[in-house]
Amino acid sequence: MTKTSTSQCRGPSLGFPLDIGSERYTFSFTIRDSTTHFVNATSWGSEDYIRSLSDSFRLGECVIIENPLIQTKELEREEKFSPATPSDYKLLLSENHSTVKLCSSYEVDAKLLSLIYLPVKESCDYYSLGDIVVNGHSLDGKIINVLAAVRSVGEPKYFTTSDRRKGQRCEVKLYDETESSFAMICWDSESILLAQSWVPQETVIFAADVRISFDKFRNSMIATVISKTIITTNPDTPEANILLNFIRENKVMNPLDDEIDNYLKESMNLNTIVDVYTVEQLKVKALKNEGKADPFYGILYAYISTLNIDDETTKVVRNRCSGCGYIVNEASSACTTCNKDSSEFKSVFPSFDMLIDLTDHTGTLHSCSLTGSVAEETLGCTVVEFLAMTDEQKTALKWQFLLERSKIYLKLSMSHRARGGLRVSVLSCKLADPVEASRSLSGQGKVQN
Repeated sequence: MTKTSTSQCRGPSLGFPLDIGSERYTFSFTIRDSTTHFVNATSWGSEDYIRSLSDSFRLGECVIIENPLIQTKELEREEKFSPATPSDYKLLLSENHSTVKLCSSYEVDAKLLSLIYLPVKESCDYYSLGDIVVNGHSLDGKIINVLAAVRSVGEPKYFTTSDRRKGQRCEVKLYDETESSFAMICWDSESILLAQSWVPQETVIFAADVRISFDKFRNSMIATVISKTIITTNPDTPEANILLNFIRENKVMNPLDDEIDNYLKESMNLNTIVDVYTVEQLKVKALKNEGKADPFYGILYAYISTLNIDDETTKVVRNRCSGCGYIVNEASSACTTCNKDSSEFKSVFPSFDMLIDLTDHTGTLHSCSLTGSVAEETLGCTVVEFLAMTDEQKTALKWQFLLERSKIYLKLSMSHRARGGLRVSVLSCKLADPVEASRSLSGQGKVQN
């Protein structure tokens, strides 16, 4: 059987052992060739074959599948983890007998490409973000559809689990006419790659079958992309066009200007920051920007010269309001901004909130803000883990970073409340690659004057 189809969604299932003494890997995706017909396809094979197949095409590209095995699907078991399809069958691809080939441009039918913009669910079958927030706990754990605009896309975050498996996550902020900011979390590489292509405040998505849950840390509802989810970017539907007109007419101005907005949002895409500075160059640029409201961003190769995480007289962790993100007065343990009405009491949570100094061969930036998840990633521990450490452990942790050259992404903005009139926020701080740092500092990188 040979068939040309549009790859609409792919699952994240790469790699797990099946037989004693050997490993087989699996890869799943969903294909579509009409407005009403789409099926799931699964391939099994060696690691090299599966990874090669996975890398051979991307979402939205057209493929030709040869010699698949057609099987009746087990509805209850399979559709629990795979996209729900109208067909009673599925395709099974084997390493030895089946092939998947990317269509050349002259082989692609224009009608197939248009399917990329049609959701796999009815265009009116979705929850508004406001509905999700209002329904709250009643939707916890439910699988629903969402139509929303993209407000911001965070940088992918990489981590290693306790059993040494590597993973990644990316947070996308959504909004619509009913809600200004709503988090959607992507965990698999394919959805994260797709999210990185979205242009904030210009992109609308229809996310079919996302899981809604209550996040205790945020004290709010969130959406999670799962293996059942199929996302359509800029869908060609009346409802999506209405939302697109709304976001064009109501663009959020300078969404990164506010300090608290920065704290609550996922960090901006660091790939967009490419200018390398020295401390001296940053200070000169700040003087030139005096009086300007817009922040500027840069990369600094420097040492952390002050990191008082083992000093009991220095406050490293503070409570923040789960509603607005402001630091809460320890004496009252209540947010004066959100809790004016006792019936709407907002909980608080502990968060890193510290000031560090950054030094290179040209000078020092004092009192740079290192907070929240960025601080957790920098230190390599959560707030809870940090609070459980002894003083000796905190000192040992500090010396892992002091006088070690780091690659630091910064946001700098003028503020009369900040030391020297300049607020410096750390967006990312990781130990620098020596070769990369040397090349940049010697003038071979993209250094700004």
